[in-house]
Amino acid sequence: MGTARIHEGVRQMRFEGLLDRQTRGEITQEEAATVLGVSVRTFQRWAERYEEDGADGLKDGRLNRPSPKLAPREELERMLCLFRDKYSDFTVKHFHEQLVKRHNYYLGYTVTKLTLHAAGLVRPAKKRSAHRKKRPRRPVRGMMLHQDGSRHAWLEGQPQLDLIVTMDDATSEILSMFLVEEEGTASTFRALREVVLEHGLFCELYTDLGSHYFYTPEPGAPSKTQLTQVGRALKQLGVRHIGAHSPEARGRSERMFRTLQDRVPKELRLAGITTIEAANVWLKAYLAEHNACFAVKPEQEGTMFVTDRDGAYREILCVQEQRVVANDNTVSWNGRHLQIPESPLRRHFVKATVRVHEYPDGTASIFLGPHRLAQFTAEGTPIVAAPTNPSLAPCSEPSRTSPKGRAKSASLTAPARVPHDNARVGTWRNRGVTTAGTGWPPCNTKGARPCPRASSMSASMYH
Repeated sequence: MGTARIHEGVRQMRFEGLLDRQTRGEITQEEAATVLGVSVRTFQRWAERYEEDGADGLKDGRLNRPSPKLAPREELERMLCLFRDKYSDFTVKHFHEQLVKRHNYYLGYTVTKLTLHAAGLVRPAKKRSAHRKKRPRRPVRGMMLHQDGSRHAWLEGQPQLDLIVTMDDATSEILSMFLVEEEGTASTFRALREVVLEHGLFCELYTDLGSHYFYTPEPGAPSKTQLTQVGRALKQLGVRHIGAHSPEARGRSERMFRTLQDRVPKELRLAGITTIEAANVWLKAYLAEHNACFAVKPEQEGTMFVTDRDGAYREILCVQEQRVVANDNTVSWNGRHLQIPESPLRRHFVKATVRVHEYPDGTASIFLGPHRLAQFTAEGTPIVAAPTNPSLAPCSEPSRTSPKGRAKSASLTAPARVPHDNARVGTWRNRGVTTAGTGWPPCNTKGARPCPRASSMSASMYH
């Protein structure tokens, strides 16, 4: 029985008692109306209806009349049938979004939820636990990003896959999202490249203590000196790397994954997608819809993203390893021998310590300090001749020292080594060096003593 019915019964009993007393002359109509909280005219109308119809005359006619705002029964039945047949594993909010999007449904979320509760198809949510204080968000976009992977059955009928998500802390906006077979260094670099290319460089990255993020010789104690490939790349990019020691510390990203695990598999099923490639294409289009629904406004306007105008990320967000050049000027890499071609940088590279960069497409490059010596295909075939222009990678130390300055000469580029070598030898003629266009040797200024070995040369060579 509803509250309105109870109040109606109480009012009827009080009215019958007061009417009986008023009829016997114990009280007046004014006193009876005052006790009931109504006007004298209302008390008289109730008395007339009671004499004509008895107790039924006191019933409120509005309680038996359907509300003009009542949801159409046919629409509610259609909604219940759709939930039973197609959306039984959806949450009420997600189900209501799909009804509006796909089935021209016009009723509100609340009436949909209450109808599902009344039909026993959805159980009311449990009460929340005790209040916990959340970590404040960063005030501006680009100050901190969250990155994590979630292993789940994202595609119906397929084995579990990892969904790699990079999310902004200030807005909960997802900046990158894709499926891979297994989370690791390659997936991390891929996500970082997508973010840097589309948005720019950021300030901090918040991750778990996975082995591709941190080197942990002891559980829960990441090393501050031994860096993984990801740690090295973030350090070179100037991004602070923060590690979370528990899932509770990453509550914001954990809640986001809970939402994605509930929605994405069902959306992919409705779209008929069963392959990773098709799913990744769909996920790129889904980002805008998800962010429009769940992203929040940042505390402050502006952004901390900085555009990488020089494209430094290309040589940093890749696998880098050091190798020592063999006696035949080759470098061993992944079971292949990469042949270093002749270069004007030095006569040979035997025993030199070089860096090998492996890119996402399997190609590789060999660097000596800032200089790219050669580039190879995934099969080890040279692609182009080595340029002498320095890259943005940090320089390395000379491979060996020499009391006569050979290592210093070898570390110089070709244009700079010519004057260095001749200044060290002390003669130009005996070395057979062509000086045209180099500005060397310098003109013999007035009062300067000419080189004794060049006395037989024409004076015009010095003036």
